[in-house]
Amino acid sequence: MEAKELTLVGKVELRIALAESDAKLESILNTYLPPLLLKLASEHVNVRNKVISICQHVNTRIRALNIILPVAALLKQYKENANPLIRHFDLLYIQQGLPRLSVSERLELLPTLVKGIHKNYQESARHTSSLFNMLLKLLNSMTFPPRGSAEDLALRDTLGFVEEKEDARFIASWIGKLILFFPNPSRKRLPGLTTKECNFLQLYDKKDTWLPAVAGGMNIVDTKVAAVRFLASGAFSDTERFLPALFAASDPNSRLSDIGDDMMKRVVSAVSLEDDLVLTPLFRLYLGTRGTDGSLPARANLQVKLLALLCKSKRATSYTTENIQIVQEGLTSSNQADTVSSSVANQGLEASKLRTQIFAYTNWLARVSDLASINLVAPKIVSQLRNYIESQGWPTCQEQTSGQRNEISNLRSLAYESIGVLAGSSAEKLVLDEDLDLLRWLFDSLAADSVGKDVSLSIEQALSSVLGAFDGELSPGITESLERLLLHNMQRQSADDEGAGFKIVRSTRFTAVRYANRCLPFRNVKARWINVLALGSGANERREILDEGRKGLDPYWYRMLNPIKSGFMGDEALKKSRYRLPRLVDLLEQFFGEGSVWNSMRSPDSPLPIANAYGTAVTFCCNVLYSECLSHAPMAVNDEWDRQISTLMGNNESLRKTVRDRLHAMAREHGSKSAPETLLRVAFNGMVATENMNAVSCSASILQLCSLSADVSVRGIVPGITLLHDSILSNDKTVREASSRLFGILGSHSDCSQTKLQKNLKDFDEVCRGWREAVGFNYLQIHGAMLATACYWSRRAFRAQLTTLPDAEINVEKAVELDLEILKNSEDETLLNAATVCMTELSISGIITPRSLASKHSVADLFESLAKSARKGNENAIKALGSFGMQSDEDLAEGTILRKILDAFFELHEVREPTVQFTVGEALSCAAVGWESKALIAVVDVDARPPATPTRSISLPWVVDRILEDCKTTKPALRQASVIWLLCLVEFCSHLPTFQGRLRECQIAFKGFLADRESLNQETASRGLSLVYEKGDRELKDDLVRDLVNSFTGSSVNMSGSISAETQLFEPGALPTGDGSITTYKDIMNLAAEVGNPSLVYKFMSLAANNAVWSSRAALGRFGLSNILSDSSVDGYLAQNPKLYPALFRYRFDPNTNVRNSMNEIWTALVREPTATIDQHFDAIMSDLLKSILGKEWRQRQACCAAIADLVQSRPAAKYEKYIGEIWTLTFKVCDDIKESVRTAAMSLARVLVGILTRGLEAGDSSTKSAGAMLEHVLPFLLSPSGLESPAQDVQSFSLSAILQIIRKSDKAVLRPFVPDLVGRLILLLSSLEPEGIEYIRLRAEQYGVTGQQIDDARLSGVRGSPMLEAIERCLDFLDEVSMHDLRRPLENAITTGLGLPSRVGGSRVLVSLSTRHNFIFRPHANHFLKLARKQVLDRNETISASYSAACGYLARLASDEEILKLVEHCQKLYFDSDDERHRVVAGEIIFSLSKYATDRFNALAAEILPFVFLAKQDSYERAKIPFQDTWNETVGGSRTVLLYMPEIVQLAMQYLESPRWSLKHTAAFTIAEAINSTGGEISDVVAQVLWPALDKAVDGKTWEGKEKILQAFIKFVRADNMVTQNETTKARIQKIMLRESKRKNAAYCQHALSCLAEYVEVRDSIHLAAEVYEVTAPIIEELLAGPEAMDHDMQSGDLPSKTMYEFHPSQDDTLANAQAALLRSINPHGQTNQDLSTQLSKALALTMKTLSENGSRNVHNAIYEAEKSLFQRMEKALDGQGVSETMVAVLIGYVETLSRSRDQVEQTRITAAEAAAALASFSSGKSQHVQTALIDWINSAKTDERSVPVQQSLDRARRAIADG
Repeated sequence: MEAKELTLVGKVELRIALAESDAKLESILNTYLPPLLLKLASEHVNVRNKVISICQHVNTRIRALNIILPVAALLKQYKENANPLIRHFDLLYIQQGLPRLSVSERLELLPTLVKGIHKNYQESARHTSSLFNMLLKLLNSMTFPPRGSAEDLALRDTLGFVEEKEDARFIASWIGKLILFFPNPSRKRLPGLTTKECNFLQLYDKKDTWLPAVAGGMNIVDTKVAAVRFLASGAFSDTERFLPALFAASDPNSRLSDIGDDMMKRVVSAVSLEDDLVLTPLFRLYLGTRGTDGSLPARANLQVKLLALLCKSKRATSYTTENIQIVQEGLTSSNQADTVSSSVANQGLEASKLRTQIFAYTNWLARVSDLASINLVAPKIVSQLRNYIESQGWPTCQEQTSGQRNEISNLRSLAYESIGVLAGSSAEKLVLDEDLDLLRWLFDSLAADSVGKDVSLSIEQALSSVLGAFDGELSPGITESLERLLLHNMQRQSADDEGAGFKIVRSTRFTAVRYANRCLPFRNVKARWINVLALGSGANERREILDEGRKGLDPYWYRMLNPIKSGFMGDEALKKSRYRLPRLVDLLEQFFGEGSVWNSMRSPDSPLPIANAYGTAVTFCCNVLYSECLSHAPMAVNDEWDRQISTLMGNNESLRKTVRDRLHAMAREHGSKSAPETLLRVAFNGMVATENMNAVSCSASILQLCSLSADVSVRGIVPGITLLHDSILSNDKTVREASSRLFGILGSHSDCSQTKLQKNLKDFDEVCRGWREAVGFNYLQIHGAMLATACYWSRRAFRAQLTTLPDAEINVEKAVELDLEILKNSEDETLLNAATVCMTELSISGIITPRSLASKHSVADLFESLAKSARKGNENAIKALGSFGMQSDEDLAEGTILRKILDAFFELHEVREPTVQFTVGEALSCAAVGWESKALIAVVDVDARPPATPTRSISLPWVVDRILEDCKTTKPALRQASVIWLLCLVEFCSHLPTFQGRLRECQIAFKGFLADRESLNQETASRGLSLVYEKGDRELKDDLVRDLVNSFTGSSVNMSGSISAETQLFEPGALPTGDGSITTYKDIMNLAAEVGNPSLVYKFMSLAANNAVWSSRAALGRFGLSNILSDSSVDGYLAQNPKLYPALFRYRFDPNTNVRNSMNEIWTALVREPTATIDQHFDAIMSDLLKSILGKEWRQRQACCAAIADLVQSRPAAKYEKYIGEIWTLTFKVCDDIKESVRTAAMSLARVLVGILTRGLEAGDSSTKSAGAMLEHVLPFLLSPSGLESPAQDVQSFSLSAILQIIRKSDKAVLRPFVPDLVGRLILLLSSLEPEGIEYIRLRAEQYGVTGQQIDDARLSGVRGSPMLEAIERCLDFLDEVSMHDLRRPLENAITTGLGLPSRVGGSRVLVSLSTRHNFIFRPHANHFLKLARKQVLDRNETISASYSAACGYLARLASDEEILKLVEHCQKLYFDSDDERHRVVAGEIIFSLSKYATDRFNALAAEILPFVFLAKQDSYERAKIPFQDTWNETVGGSRTVLLYMPEIVQLAMQYLESPRWSLKHTAAFTIAEAINSTGGEISDVVAQVLWPALDKAVDGKTWEGKEKILQAFIKFVRADNMVTQNETTKARIQKIMLRESKRKNAAYCQHALSCLAEYVEVRDSIHLAAEVYEVTAPIIEELLAGPEAMDHDMQSGDLPSKTMYEFHPSQDDTLANAQAALLRSINPHGQTNQDLSTQLSKALALTMKTLSENGSRNVHNAIYEAEKSLFQRMEKALDGQGVSETMVAVLIGYVETLSRSRDQVEQTRITAAEAAAALASFSSGKSQHVQTALIDWINSAKTDERSVPVQQSLDRARRAIADG
């Protein structure tokens, strides 16, 4: 068998050996190579060795690259054979043969190559790495079909991935690893890649794998791009390309990231981030794998992307170990980055983004994690975060640079916020420990962290996040710690905290108060004390602290701040516990106990600390006391809790009795330590020791307490009565009145010291006696003294103690006489007010009665005085009359005092002040029933019973009759007064049996006012009806409801009067019809047709409008008709008549306010379950509204719009889905209504519909069939002239807002079909949103002090920030290949037809966005739009032109080379062919944009572009020059780069040197000059040959501005000394040019030409030009010295004589200096005889002496001496060893004479002259003693007068030169 195999192998070897040509060998190998390699599997060693030897021979034969190997067969053989040796040789020949195949042949191998590749990897990773490498090479040659095309979709099936999904996953996975890979020989593993994976991609240490310069090597970036494009094709599913797409999106190379971002938009929705199979690789990538061969953590930008994905996964939060590691490593690297400057990897923008994303992920963990996970993660992460903050310096941060400070501030803020969120989520582990360590640390941070305001806000946010940890009941230990912590922070000051050791930089008081209000229960007295402390600073405190403090002392606001969640661990029990009021005993101990700053036992006259909060604290304690007394019937807690308590204590008799009984019981049980006595004591202290509102609050509290407390409780403050003296005489009226009342209470107490009392009374009496002489403040003192005296005597009368005092009657009589005298004789309002109040006090206590007064004084005078004041509206006088009337006998006959008082009250209806009338009503009740009136409940404020008054029996009925009669009058003032008086009588007297029988009459009277035109009358009547209903018995209540219903439904009983057909029910216009409006009762009946039942309509409208009751809100307001109706069973009426619901519902939205409010009240009163009722009758209501919305009545149309809006907002979409199309259609019709208010209502309805649509889109309802149909209705309308194009600003704003909402919240699948048209329309509409006058302002910009460009810049800024442009950008995000194709035409139309700057600029911005953010789908269209953009750059507006120029640059990124070259050609055409200078500017802007935004494309075509740029940057027009200059500077590395493009530059310049346009001709000449200058001084022969013809042409012609630059470059060219300049012909030409240019007469040019001539003759030392130069310079020098009349010269445009040089050019000195320099430098001593040289020197000397004599210019002298120095140095070299003639000696002595002319020159000139002398001395040494003698004489003479040390040193050098010679 072995021999047979060897024979077969031998035959193959022979065939191969006999192959005579490569073609023959190729044919043999195609047939026999694969079978030959199969013999490597032979079991015989000899056979295998033989095959290997043949392969070695074959290897030598196939080195010729034209031999094609059977790659396909070998690859198939590799796939089908598992023998490693066979596979090795198969791969060997596949790798050699693959590059020799054509592209199409290579691509045919792709399906075979990828088939089973994942199995190949399992068999041999090394071999598979070679296969994968070959795959990558194939991809570089592959052109992928457009995404979504049929070829693209079929690619997966073509490659066999449909059946072999593992192959697709394998290839996608390794493409992803390729993206992460980058060649790095020094590292065996990389971020995201293990050592094994790196070896695989590196072909197992094959070093030239990724070296493109080596045969077979590949470019890593190009390979990655090709692989990613392959990945983006249809060959892979979204799940397969997920990770690779993620890697590509995070790559820093935009070529990869653009494709990756595009893929991620599609694949992220296809992957479940709740799947462990997805999450585990993400965590592994982020953190790396353990071990020396494991992968490193991913790069920062990839980590950011990974964290962003993890932030969308709830499942990710369960990876506790990994999450802790992520935060730990992120913070550790952050710290290192902050402190180690060399840690580059952790610095910069990427590191900052990563840290920010880490904090975002931390917040995600806190919000989403389950309790078990967060409890594991949070403690460790919080600890790391604290360490991170403290490592930066805590609480004071370490010194940083400004950049570091900003970064640290941002990261520190995020760290604090993360701590707060984590602590709030894991409160049990982190917060609720008895030490409260974390909370204490946060408070300390808030107080002392000095990094910045942003950080403090973050700390406050963290503390807010922790607040929720304290919900529920806290343990005693935690509560105590929290109390201590909060109290400590309330008392912190802005100074060093001694205990903590750091400086306090901000207050923590607000946060402490906030915590007290939210973390501690209301019953906690320490929390309430913190609230008091918050109020302690008064107006000096921050407002939010004061507000928080007040809320903490109000149980209502406390409940609002701390709502108990339903179902929360026994919420009812928690409510009772958390909301319970503090125990009064504990409260008093905390506020006023022995350890408190407000110790109740303190001296009342000592100053109070924290006085600003004292009154509030006392009031709160009093309210708690009353609440405890009423605990058996607790009051409802509402927003007026404290005022409610005060009101009830003042006018609720039963509650007062309850509280009084409880307070008396407390006094009996606890004596002097009782709560009432303590409160009285502290309130008294506050009253006498505080000022302003605190004193007022304390006085109100103490008076209230005194009126309810037993005498034994009041006893404790009686000794302090003397402290009231100053308060009684103060200038504060409220304080005076309260102090006077308290003086009376305390002075009448049995324990009061009579000595102190009498002293005070005596003082008051002395004050009062001087009332006649009083002025200013004295009146106030008398006022207080009178009140105190009267209150004292009245309280003694209440206590029945008048008779127990000696001289009491005399003193009382004095007080009465004083009051009467003041009432009679005084005109001061203060004294009169005091007298009337005193009369009230004395009368009500029974001291003054008509009977007692009549014996000594005139009752009539008193009555007249009080009545006179009452008629002026004096409420005190009215009260005094009422009190006096109480003491009158019940005699109502004419002329009796009671009758006169009552008549006086009724006459007061003329006073048009409602408050006065309420006082009159109260006084009437007092006069009518005496102490039985409930208005007097709180009058007796001592522990005593009211004194007896005359009995009453007929007074009340008489008063009621009189008032009921007055209620029927038509006199407005009397009607208003009567209804108010009646209300007062019902309120104060309705408990009396005599009044109970009159309630029905009162109800009738009140009913008559419900339709009154005065709203006050209506409200009063409504309140009266409610009181009547409340006061009456059950029978009366039933009768009242029955009468109301019968009256309102038109039955026989009509309590408001009769109704006729002409009775006006509505104001004209309230209910209009087509021909008028409904006003009368008869008109109501005409609405029968609306519901088809006249009787029902009659009842309904009677209910709605009877006597206009229902047209007024007041009748149904806060007082009660709706309550009465809802308490009855009238809803059955509508239940039997469902047709009324649509009409009633519509009328609720009537434009008329009265009708609308009334109908709403009817609806509320009659429909108990509105939601259920509307749902039941929804179809009927909607049908009626849609039918009526186009009705004839504008009010009806407007009401329907509002009704539909309300109806659809509160219903699910399914309820009205069948109506939606009709609703939209009708809405758009009504939007064009003739009535403006209807259009407004329709627009509001449209807003509602858009809102519903956007919410539906946002919620995912976009998949429903109605979404597309709705958008088809909505978008055209919003874009129509009725929408964005509407002239109305509000309509524009609405339309824009609606479009933005729709675009922002729509799903791409729904919106994508509309995107093409939407983008085009939005671009066109950009201009419509701009104010109309902007163009007018721009055209007249100079009138407003600005330029048109500034206005355009502002407009451009507005476009960039426009929300519409934002909407356009989002629309572009929804594009795919198909919609991009559809967008082409609308976008082109918008760009070409758009008017106005915003639309034009908007079009360019869209092109930029498509080129940058959507380049994958936009690339096929780039050429077209680049061609289109070229046409737009010539817009007359420069801003628009610049925008499209920039767009061209972006478009060039994606365009083909041919199109870019066309763009460059277009720019050249603009530049060279147009006469408009602006076109040259545009060309420059386009080229600059191309270089800036498409740099790689620009560089690739640099040879075609840069020559043009180089030429154009020489433009003399500055605006055109700048963009080209910027382009050159940005793209060219150095000046010698010009040499690379020299032929092209010169060739381009040559074209335009003969241009008829001077600007182009000059630019071309400047180009040649700059090209020479850019060579650096060394010009090669080749370059010189290129430059010379152009330079010769450039320097030719007449002079022009700037030509001197060409001549200077010409000299530089000559200096280069190359083959061209050494040519004899060229030399002659150069000499001719120089002499010609020197003879130019242009003054500006002449000086430069002469300067160049001087340089030229000095360079050309081999020629003699002295004579020629003399001929040129001598006339110029002569004429310049001759003066302004001697020399004419040409203008720049020619050689015509014009003006003198003096007139035309001011720089004669420079011209003269250059002429002299040229003259002297032209003398060439080489090769000349002494005679010739002497002649030349003599001629030059003559002109020089003349110049020095006639021109004293420094420049001229310097030039001459420099030239002489150079001349003498040249002569020394040329005449070395030769003698000089006598003639020359004489001439040289003349030159010595020239040096003497420097004596009067500046120092520098003298130095130059001395240096010239030194050169002459050196030359003349050994040649002429006479010259040296002359020099020595000059030197001695010069040195004698020379003071300058440098000049002296130069002269010394000249002397030494002579001496050395």
